Amino acid sequence: MIGRLRGMLVWKQAPHLLLDVQGVGYEIEAPMTTFYELPPVGSEITLHTHLAVREDAHLLFGFATERERVLFRQLLKVNGIGAKMALTILSGIAADAFARCVRDNDIATLTRLPGVGKKTAERLIIEMRDKVLGAGSATEIIDVAKVGVVTDAPENDATSALVSLGYKPAEASRMIQGINAAGLTSEEIIRRALQAAATQHKR
Repeated sequence: MIGRLRGMLVWKQAPHLLLDVQGVGYEIEAPMTTFYELPPVGSEITLHTHLAVREDAHLLFGFATERERVLFRQLLKVNGIGAKMALTILSGIAADAFARCVRDNDIATLTRLPGVGKKTAERLIIEMRDKVLGAGSATEIIDVAKVGVVTDAPENDATSALVSLGYKPAEASRMIQGINAAGLTSEEIIRRALQAAATQHKR
């Protein structure tokens, strides 16, 4: 099992990144909460990892914190939640907010995540309640202020990332068009689009 990797960040386009570890390139998928934490390409980083072995592929997932990886693994144990869905959940809601949803039986907030219907939200609350309550207050908020690298088409990268996370192409495009993306990195665009979507749903 590959539990942690430390190396140079070679390339990133959410939700994928390439990490060079002593000459070996590891292709990794990561939630947006981790992407917000990534330094510029060429920097050395350390990621907590989870290796998912399937018949047709070995998939490596990376996380900025051990707490994120723990939550990812707990989500995988929920009936009907696969790695892609777990990654989408972590990308769309911070760990502390997810814990509050479970504790408060907040089905409405969970169903705003792409691919999460009412039955899935109810199952998440039921099966995750003991794990969340046993994890303490879960009040840590992930810092999303770090800036990434501007690409030639950050809006396109952001749209592709949202589609990869489970949003429909038309919906992802509307989310991007609804914000002022001038001068922003793809990671910042995604963060603002997700925040705007959450705010609209609360109204």
